[in-house]
Amino acid sequence: MSRPHVVLSPEALDIARVQAEFVIEFGHLGALSTFTGIVRPRYNDHIVEYLELDWYPGMSERSIKEVAAEAARRFSLEALTIIHRCGKVLAGEPIVFVGAAAAHRRGTIKAVDYTLDRLKSDIALWKREVGPKLDHWVEPTNKDATDLRRWA
Repeated sequence: MSRPHVVLSPEALDIARVQAEFVIEFGHLGALSTFTGIVRPRYNDHIVEYLELDWYPGMSERSIKEVAAEAARRFSLEALTIIHRCGKVLAGEPIVFVGAAAAHRRGTIKAVDYTLDRLKSDIALWKREVGPKLDHWVEPTNKDATDLRRWA
């Protein structure tokens, strides 16, 4: 596999374009699995207006690239793309796109699942949910820890 494609950007994600480009570039491989994460508009009973994603240029990208390289190796991928937002992301907007490509589906599906579990818990990116009655840093939950242990 060539190097995984990783982008960390404050710019809005055009998911239709990203998805189409991924299919055009890697559709010949036979199996594509993708995931798009959207900022949820609610946290418990509170309205979420936006997420603020704090990052350190260089370090944050490096941590995502490490996750991508491990996923690609572990699941024998031919291609892996991770595009993650940083900065201010409004509720309802896409925050992450993960696309995996290989000759067979099972590895791509597992790779996307693995990558998302790692992105939630292991990368150098910090999330703060903000709304009219909400302003808190998002920490990995017990469920996130349980999900991550599946891959140990």
